[in-house]
Amino acid sequence: MALFAVFVAIPILEIALFIQVGGALGLWPTLAIVIATALAGTILVRQQGLSTLAELRSSLERGGDPTRSIAHGALILVAGVVLLTPGFFTDAVGLALMIPPVRSALIAAGARRLAAQVIVTRPQPRQGDAREETVIDGEFTVEEPEQPGRSGWTRRE
Repeated sequence: MALFAVFVAIPILEIALFIQVGGALGLWPTLAIVIATALAGTILVRQQGLSTLAELRSSLERGGDPTRSIAHGALILVAGVVLLTPGFFTDAVGLALMIPPVRSALIAAGARRLAAQVIVTRPQPRQGDAREETVIDGEFTVEEPEQPGRSGWTRRE
């Protein structure tokens, strides 16, 4: 129901803002502002998207946690979609999402909310099972390839 309210309220708000701004500035300046914000948004999304992609690659090469970069990239994508949507309210939301500290705050709030909803449970041992861990007994042998470097998985050309 909340999603339905958002999908109804935002267009009504956008229409009201178009009427107010169009009445104060006129038709052509209002349209120019809408087009200019779409162009500026496209440039910002490309610039910050490439920066976030480089940060993601760097994080993966170091073996670090890529979730921060992925979350920022997702919010940049949302900002791009919202900035390309004609309207003053959506432009304001999109421009706000282009500010890294705003994105970081939203990610932190989302992480807190997600952490509050996640319940981690540990499987309990079965009745009569004295040990909590499972041990699998096995044997292995190390086989050397007949020719070094010719394991079948690698091929020198």
